[in-house]
Amino acid sequence: MTGVFHVKHTTSDSYDVIVIGGGHAGAEAACAAARCGVKTALITHAFAKIGEMSCNPAIGGLGKGHIVREIDALDGVMGRVADQAGIQFRLLNRRKGPAVQGPRAQCDRAIYRTAMQAAVRAQRDLEVIEAEVTDLVLDGASIAGVVLATGETLRARAIILTTGTFLRGLIHIGDRTLRGGRMGDRPSDRLAARIDDFGLRLGRLKTGTPPRIDRRSIDFSGLAEQPGDPEPTFFSFLTKGTETQQVACHITHTTTQTHDIIRENLHRSAMYGGRIGGVGPRYCPSIEDKVVRFAEKASHQIFLEPEGLTSNLIYPNGISTSLPEDVQIAYVRSIPGMERAEIMQPGYAIEYDYVDPTELDRRLAVKSVPGLFLAGQINGTTGYEEAAGQGLVAGLNAARMARDEAPLIFDRADAYIGVMIDDLVTRGVSEPYRMFTSRAEFRLSLRADNADQRLTEIGITAGCVGPDRMAAWRSKADGLSEARRLLSSRNVTPTEANADGLTINLDGVRRDGLDLLAYPDINIVDLHGLFPELIAIDPQIARQIEIDATYAEYVRRQRADVEALRRDESLSLGDLLDGDAIPGLSLELAEKLKRVRPATLGHAGRIEGMTPAALTLLLAHLRKRERRSA
Repeated sequence: MTGVFHVKHTTSDSYDVIVIGGGHAGAEAACAAARCGVKTALITHAFAKIGEMSCNPAIGGLGKGHIVREIDALDGVMGRVADQAGIQFRLLNRRKGPAVQGPRAQCDRAIYRTAMQAAVRAQRDLEVIEAEVTDLVLDGASIAGVVLATGETLRARAIILTTGTFLRGLIHIGDRTLRGGRMGDRPSDRLAARIDDFGLRLGRLKTGTPPRIDRRSIDFSGLAEQPGDPEPTFFSFLTKGTETQQVACHITHTTTQTHDIIRENLHRSAMYGGRIGGVGPRYCPSIEDKVVRFAEKASHQIFLEPEGLTSNLIYPNGISTSLPEDVQIAYVRSIPGMERAEIMQPGYAIEYDYVDPTELDRRLAVKSVPGLFLAGQINGTTGYEEAAGQGLVAGLNAARMARDEAPLIFDRADAYIGVMIDDLVTRGVSEPYRMFTSRAEFRLSLRADNADQRLTEIGITAGCVGPDRMAAWRSKADGLSEARRLLSSRNVTPTEANADGLTINLDGVRRDGLDLLAYPDINIVDLHGLFPELIAIDPQIARQIEIDATYAEYVRRQRADVEALRRDESLSLGDLLDGDAIPGLSLELAEKLKRVRPATLGHAGRIEGMTPAALTLLLAHLRKRERRSA
């Protein structure tokens, strides 16, 4: 069936998978489970809030853009929706290599929300229920369903919690504190209390947002303009172009006067006034944090980002705050271009509960509560993209659990999504987790451009890729295969290459077309004389082949590291940690192993503080048990 929408009532009391929460994690989880063909329900307070961009009106960036490409390669929805809503596209790090380039799109909030809701409505096997979940139903120790505020009970084999910042959410504006999961929405207190009953380790985190400014009150005439790329780089491998009007952003800076105003009022900040206990994101600090931590800097850059084509709101990226409204007005008006700025919504900090992600396995399932999955900010992450990537993994694995199928695990060599989840469940978080390219040791292989080559076949095998994407991928795969065949069809001598205008060392080594493309100053057009059949190759296929050839040697070297990782991951610890104490292992590491419960030796090796000596003890103990049981 196509997507069905119900308000405060249902047509069924039984589902395979129920997703609680309609944010970025929830929408992606629900669509992923439903794409697998299981009967899925998405329960949210308000259907109209699905696709809401609660903070900045943008998708992607460094590391984050990689995740969106991976979501798209598995036929997820975020990339396609962002392409529909994009009003400015930029490829970050364009001057660097493709491995660290990240696509980013400034989005129209209204278009994004409408497009995401349309995608949810169109998804087969997905029913949307507008209601509040107040309790979880157990069958023994396992999840069996949910209870709605109406008193109705809905049964399910798997439940995915994607509560975002709503668990005991508190909004702070100076000395004012409001209960809410975001501005205008009530928190999830009863659900938070129910989670307490499971005995899971909880913590408090905080994030923030800047004041929204009326575009009409800003003088843009003296500000630097930041246009988008003339040729957009899209998120979805299916997107061919955009019909959405493209706009420019603008750049301004704080001043010494701005900093003086903030310093004089730090005691009135909710964060510095001691009213917030949660830890904020290190890599997206509030303006108060910037002024304190970088006291030597005379100014900080601010990006003035339009919230939409028909909106008069500007999002001033770089000045999130928990200062009182009167202070916000004063410091905003000390910024060039905003001397007469009108604040339409004050900035605020939001503090919320999260679950220690070491309570989860790599399916994002709670180890101690079979059938319960968590995705998004409830796991201590920050960002739409990180949330959606987790939602995808939780949705796929909840569906597979409902059908008694083997889990789908992405390891660190597969995807940035695998890196993120391994970081979370192995190391936990002490601050909101954000993805960066530097977190991926195999980033030369895990590029944004090759996400479909890495993951789409996996998605097809898992049953989560629809016919349109399958056909598009198979066509592209055939094109790549044919191009590689042509390039490998003959070897040329250095003399032949130089005679055709290519600068190659006269070392006597014969090279095929792929070898020649590995040279940084050679592209496919340069090879048309030696390989005339390449003239017929699609330009997009040609560009992908060029990138693949550039990285081929580096990827070959990394393959040894990947194989070593896979060997370690194949050594299952089984019930080793349930047995006697391991002689020689420190009490601290023994406690960490007990808490994290790594499934494999490789997983254990990535626990914070784990030493080579401790791994040797684990391996020796494992081998000893194997010999005893042989």
